[in-house]
Amino acid sequence: MDWRDRITVDPEILVGKPIIKGTRISVEFVLDLLARGWTTEQILREYDHLTLEDIHACLAYAGELVKEEKVYSLPT
Repeated sequence: MDWRDRITVDPEILVGKPIIKGTRISVEFVLDLLARGWTTEQILREYDHLTLEDIHACLAYAGELVKEEKVYSLPT
């Protein structure tokens, strides 16, 4: 599964934050729910228009961003 099939950016929706296609639900929101301990089952029950693949796409998107992140250590 390619996250690009499910995640999009539209400057007219949520000021351009990445969202799940066809919704106004941001990747950030889904990741925050997961970070607060929500299960995928809870998310799917509360937001029944989302799919498990949408949640996986959010995680894949975040994973790709972290892989691209550059970390610079400061001199000690």
